[in-house]
Amino acid sequence: MMINKNISTSWKLIISILVCETVGFTSGLLSMIEMNSWFNTLNVPSWNPPSYLFGPIWTFLYFILGVSFWLIWKSNIPKPIKSKAQLLFLVQLFFNFLWSILFFKFHSPFLAFVDITLMIVITLAIILCFFQISPLAALLLVPYLSWICFAVVLNYNIWFLNK
Repeated sequence: MMINKNISTSWKLIISILVCETVGFTSGLLSMIEMNSWFNTLNVPSWNPPSYLFGPIWTFLYFILGVSFWLIWKSNIPKPIKSKAQLLFLVQLFFNFLWSILFFKFHSPFLAFVDITLMIVITLAIILCFFQISPLAALLLVPYLSWICFAVVLNYNIWFLNK
């Protein structure tokens, strides 16, 4: 996302949200439970949320991820600090996307667990980094961090129940 400075703030917002939502949409296509007979054979904890909740929750989370990234992108902070924050964000977005592939395509709850654990560590680093630039951008990541903390516990339990 280190794109030309001359892009208007509105376009930066649109691009930021579209990139995050596209990652989410593509990831969602890869993880559609209805199309994934393997998932239906797994033992899951009784508190596993119904599949219809994941789409709306992730759509909202990708939206706020995009807004958070936009707040950093449009900031007037020195380039090295901003570039580090943006790079961390994009690395985290990659691990986010990779999770669906590891879990649903490779059928590996263990590798997905490792991936999502890294996502938590990276997201904490992003929050610290973003806070120096925009406290609001950091605050917007808290619901995302909360959800992936829940997801890591769910992922672990699915892995444990199906070893």
